[in-house]
Amino acid sequence: MSNLGGIFDLASKLSKIKVLEEKMAVSDFWNDQEKANIIIKDLKLLKRQADPIQKVELDVKNIGELLELVEADDTDTLKQIKTELSELEKSIDNLEINLLLSGQDDQANAFLSIHAGAGGTESCDWASMLLRMYTRWAENNRFSADTIDFLPGEEAGVKSVTILIKGIFVYGKLKGENGVHRLVRISPFDSNKRRHTSFVSVEVIPEVDQDINIEINEDDLRVDVCRAGGAGGQHVNTTDSAVRITHLPTNIVVQCQNERSQIKNKAMAMKMLKSKLYELELKQRQAEADKHNALKKKIEWGSQIRSYVMHPYSMIKDHRTGVETGNVPVVMDGKLDDFLEGFLKWQVSN
Repeated sequence: MSNLGGIFDLASKLSKIKVLEEKMAVSDFWNDQEKANIIIKDLKLLKRQADPIQKVELDVKNIGELLELVEADDTDTLKQIKTELSELEKSIDNLEINLLLSGQDDQANAFLSIHAGAGGTESCDWASMLLRMYTRWAENNRFSADTIDFLPGEEAGVKSVTILIKGIFVYGKLKGENGVHRLVRISPFDSNKRRHTSFVSVEVIPEVDQDINIEINEDDLRVDVCRAGGAGGQHVNTTDSAVRITHLPTNIVVQCQNERSQIKNKAMAMKMLKSKLYELELKQRQAEADKHNALKKKIEWGSQIRSYVMHPYSMIKDHRTGVETGNVPVVMDGKLDDFLEGFLKWQVSN
């Protein structure tokens, strides 16, 4: 908890809230709508952080007052205090997780991309399993998950897919999923029932707020229009409206094919490109700051962040945080909170 002092600084948050509320009270507040929207967004974020802290402080005060008044033989009140202490402990745990989501883009929606690695059909099947896992996670949290781009595997599964998950603090919760995910199991595609190891990369980037200025020169873009590829089923349309945009200076490629309108697909592809360029800029700044830190690892094949073992035993383990579980089916059904929260806590201490 020693690293969280700044995050829990209630006085600072209340002071900032007061300043923003004073700005909103000015008569010409709405004259500049762009600035007004930024202020409202900042105010909502600060209140979301401050309100739970105030509630915990009030609960601590109330329990303290009860302890001062309770008699040793007042079993009913002692039982009540025990119950309230248990609830307080849960509230503090939840508060810690919520306040850890204080990064610049944590409140944003997220583009999540999954790419099958080497291993052919086995890897593509693993990609489809991860797609279902993240989709179920979104459903469990009542977030929406829209398919932006979908390329099926040649025989089964998914070669690559991008989904846009919308909801409060989606990026903040999922940002730790960036990296390589490793699966060890008896392959259902192997007639000899041998054990296989598969790798899939996951990329998570925030959907860039429209208020963030990312300049894109049209001369730096190559735009291709094509038919949605492969038997994507309900994931894709079947018209010649899929749009692929290549940003020539960085060689970043984005594609959208979920709409029948070429204009809508291009608009979504441009939004993805803007988000990727923004993420690239943040990574470059972070890399500069971390260049002397030998503990930092690149996200690449062979440096997997998490292993999912289904044979000869059942275990999922995050190699960064040490969080692990033997209940593989539950995690694959979207119950990821232990791993997501474990990353947030690990990030503070590293």
